[in-house]
Amino acid sequence: MTVDTAMVMAAGLGTRMRPLTDNCPKPLVKVAGKALLDHVLDKARRAGVTKAVVNVHYLPDQIEAHMAAHAQDLDILISDERDLLLETGGGLVKAAPKIAADPFYCLNSDAIWTEEGAEDALVSLAKAWDGTRMDGLLLLVPKDRAFCHSGKGDFNLDGSQRLVRRGDHPAADFVFTGNQLLSHRLLRDAPLGPFSTNKLWDRAIAEGRLYGIVHQGDWFDIGSPQAIAPTEAALTVNG
Repeated sequence: MTVDTAMVMAAGLGTRMRPLTDNCPKPLVKVAGKALLDHVLDKARRAGVTKAVVNVHYLPDQIEAHMAAHAQDLDILISDERDLLLETGGGLVKAAPKIAADPFYCLNSDAIWTEEGAEDALVSLAKAWDGTRMDGLLLLVPKDRAFCHSGKGDFNLDGSQRLVRRGDHPAADFVFTGNQLLSHRLLRDAPLGPFSTNKLWDRAIAEGRLYGIVHQGDWFDIGSPQAIAPTEAALTVNG
């Protein structure tokens, strides 16, 4: 199965990336000579994506102008959150009418990942998708391959690859990479206004319909200016 549509999250304020984001939206901050947003879009193209829905809020005109350069080989639609930043869940709900595909990728624009093995990570997500069992399939990475990231882990996996929250445990085995494959079923009866995708995930977990697969490469969380240099060094080593 080839998934042809991606929702790209690009509306955040980028406060942890200051001063780089004082006059530049975080998705346009450059790592290894290329905007973070372009790193993600290049991966999406290689996976077969031909349509991208990009949400905007902070310095939106810059992102819209930047996206015009991609219009030659991608059908670009903007989901405008200028008036109100809707967070991850609210952003998905607002963008959903622009997304005809089911399932569709939802990709964060603030991380970079390397590929290992025979196929790209997004292709692996598409191959692992089973719409009869899943409302969401998240790409996870083991904590020891989540670089520039200080979290304690987000999820464990049960024997059937269903997601289990860390809960009260001090740590979990896997970190969410910001990349996922979703069905519109996940968005049913969603609240209005700003809210986190966690609300939708929790329902899907309770229903046994949120799954994960493990990324085979490295993953870099570009959450602060200090993350850029080690990420660039690693990318040089990895080619």
